[in-house]
Amino acid sequence: MGLIVQKYGGTSVGSFDRIRSVAQRVKALHDAGNQIAVVVSAMGGVTDKLIAMAREVSSDPPEREMDVLLSTGEQQSIALVTMALLELGVPTVSLTGRQAGLRTSGSHTRARIDTIDASLTRKYLDAGQVVIVAGFQGVNEEGLIQTLGRGGSDLSAIAVAASVDADVCQILTDVDGVYTADPRVVPDARKLPEISYDELLELASVGTKVMQSRSVEFAKKFGVKFEVRSSLNNNPGTIVTEEHGSMESVVIRGVSIERSQARVTIIGIPDEPGMSARILSALAEAEINIDMIISNIAHDGFARHSFTMHTNDLGRAQAALKPVLNTLGSAAQLESEAGIGKLSVVGIGMRSHSGVAAQMFTALGAAGINIGMISTSEIKISVTVDETRIEDAARVVHAAFDLDKAPS
Repeated sequence: MGLIVQKYGGTSVGSFDRIRSVAQRVKALHDAGNQIAVVVSAMGGVTDKLIAMAREVSSDPPEREMDVLLSTGEQQSIALVTMALLELGVPTVSLTGRQAGLRTSGSHTRARIDTIDASLTRKYLDAGQVVIVAGFQGVNEEGLIQTLGRGGSDLSAIAVAASVDADVCQILTDVDGVYTADPRVVPDARKLPEISYDELLELASVGTKVMQSRSVEFAKKFGVKFEVRSSLNNNPGTIVTEEHGSMESVVIRGVSIERSQARVTIIGIPDEPGMSARILSALAEAEINIDMIISNIAHDGFARHSFTMHTNDLGRAQAALKPVLNTLGSAAQLESEAGIGKLSVVGIGMRSHSGVAAQMFTALGAAGINIGMISTSEIKISVTVDETRIEDAARVVHAAFDLDKAPS
């Protein structure tokens, strides 16, 4: 017996049959004597329909009103899941983000969680009731509804688990764990029994779609051990936890790819203090997330900056940099390239094992795959390749590190 927080995504509650299936799973845990809080997303497809509705009546829907509209998707889900559990005889109550005490700040449609007052949730749990919480939403200090952006329901679940000091947090979705690579790209990818926060953070930052980075960051900050597992079966998932000694024996934990990347390069930058800040500040003001950054001094004495971003941001980046370019002098020019993919390998074992980059680059070279930009961290190596070869690159590197085989 214990206190369990579960999160069910849109696919898991995407139909009435699946809602009933979720109710049966929760009932089994409740019948076993556990206290249960469940965070749910909007039913699959509902959020997209709400967005389409907004665009039918407004060419530029205000973000404040989008939050009011989008939050109704999760409220629909919590009511239906609660009804399904009550039909099974399980005492259950639903709570919106506001009622669950999630206090937010920041911009509408991409707010941050500041604090959680879990007193009402605790009151219902202690009374023996299952609590169904609307994910993806909270209220700011003015009492206005705010949504949390991509991965918001995962973040809600981790936050709820931290606030009630849950014994375990289970993120239930349509995948049954974290794999060494995307099985749709690498058929012999293997499910990992466990992974560290830092490794999953790196994988999330370079394209693995299982969890958004900020949910993992929140879990690491508050020491919330959680499990990624399937809502469609009872198979064990992947435990995400603090790093421990035996993890370093595995050099590479996984391979991840990102498509639709673009590169922007500015050449002819005066080699003077403050130039990088001027360029990056313009991108920050335009709310453009950049990834890989490479800077060097060319033989002519001018600096050269290159950075990558999602292709969707390329046009805005060019527009944001145009006025900056005019202040850098006549030699400054902007070059851009789309059609790029990014390949990354991640593993905390890199800290204690040498030669990882050499092994990776040798495998790619033998397969005739050319490398562009290179970026590294303590536990990650990323390279850009032509997007048409990105899947080949993932399979080649996965095989080079024998990731299809369980460590001995």
